[in-house]
Amino acid sequence: MSGSKYNFHDIKNIHFVGIGGVGMSALAQLCAMKGCVVSGSDRLISSGHTDLAIWTYLEKLNIKIFPQDGSGITKDVQLMVLSSAIEKDNLEIKKANELGIKIIHRSELLASYVNKHKTIAITGTSGKSTTTSMIFEILRGAGKNPSLITGASLLSLQKEGLFGNVYESKSDLLVIEADESDGSLVNYHPHIGVLLNMEKDHKELDILETYFDKFKQNCEHFIVNADEKSLEKFKNDCKTFGLEHGDIKATNINLGGFETTFEINGVGFSLPEIGKYNLYNAVAAISVCVQLGVSLLDCAKSLTNFGGVYKRFNKIGSFGEGENRIEVIDDFAHNPHKISACLSACRLRGKRVLAYFQPHAHYSVKLLAKEFAETFETDIKDSDIMWLADIYYPGGTVDEKVSSKDILSLMKDSKNIKNIGNKQQEMADIIETAKEGDVIVVMGARDPGLTQFARNIFEGVKKKVSSQVV
Repeated sequence: MSGSKYNFHDIKNIHFVGIGGVGMSALAQLCAMKGCVVSGSDRLISSGHTDLAIWTYLEKLNIKIFPQDGSGITKDVQLMVLSSAIEKDNLEIKKANELGIKIIHRSELLASYVNKHKTIAITGTSGKSTTTSMIFEILRGAGKNPSLITGASLLSLQKEGLFGNVYESKSDLLVIEADESDGSLVNYHPHIGVLLNMEKDHKELDILETYFDKFKQNCEHFIVNADEKSLEKFKNDCKTFGLEHGDIKATNINLGGFETTFEINGVGFSLPEIGKYNLYNAVAAISVCVQLGVSLLDCAKSLTNFGGVYKRFNKIGSFGEGENRIEVIDDFAHNPHKISACLSACRLRGKRVLAYFQPHAHYSVKLLAKEFAETFETDIKDSDIMWLADIYYPGGTVDEKVSSKDILSLMKDSKNIKNIGNKQQEMADIIETAKEGDVIVVMGARDPGLTQFARNIFEGVKKKVSSQVV
């Protein structure tokens, strides 16, 4: 393990710019747990999102939250931490420079923690949060008590009164999600690194390949998905997992609408998560834990009770029975690969899919417009309908010339895609369109209001159906 440039015990006062981000809030919590004076700012405060659960939880740890206007920056701050979402002309950067405050990227601070532990780091375009969570749950169930830093909240930790994206223990084991979107994963030197998949997202494939290659070189042990053709160059001199190939391979697979069952070396597994993508996540997690000395039986026991991850195919509610059941799902899917996987899982549970998708960033649409169009043409079936929302804009400097209509312009057939451009009208249209046997899924990242949007749809559909029965 490499040495650490920053020591939590040496820094007594630290400020996080963009503290509302899941990865940033995890670091802020960790620093507060270590005894630091912690503050943070977020543009969500300035845009009116003052009632989010994350603010309440951070304040319980005595973390002070400010608008992103420089008001939280004082001469007492020793270190300012930024995420990749913060532009160079941000007011807080200007004020920190005026006061001579040291500024670092969040990955540098995370690396200082990661490289002091026996770390398991999970990367790839999709599935990182769920795989990280599964590994944590299995290791915890096996009595190994790891620490955790991840990009989504575990529902099991939320039940324990935590926010759910960070957990600190006295063990030397640490499980983290290693973000590939900004290349920060190359700063980590894990005991075990896991590569799940590689798809164009945030960066072009050649750039991602360079990141993953460096990441592999930094790992003491490496585990890679043997079924992914895009990962061929990474499969030498390492352990592998998969459904068709791999050192750890799932067999006797049954992809049900409410659970997934399979076997590994004769041991049966029942996973309360659906879709082939979650099966891959589970087999990856099992591969790591077996390498750390956990038996397949213990892996199976923990995965049977896996509590899930926030906004990863979370059920908002359902009513009705059998084929007449109507269900609303909240999901983080925001790139073509994730959207395809989510729609495939929805199709296991109903006759028709009503999908609402809100792109999370202008740069994402600019980079992936062609891939989004191809995914919608392939995965939105003749009976399905998709509401394609306008791009979420939280503030900052973006190319506002890009829009959701750029995706539609590339589609040969967009008859099943609606672009209304007003959330309230879109919600009303979904409620009016919904009928028995539908699975309604709300997909998108970043926007903290999407989960409530999904809840409002559920209440609206339930009210409509109830009035029709009466």
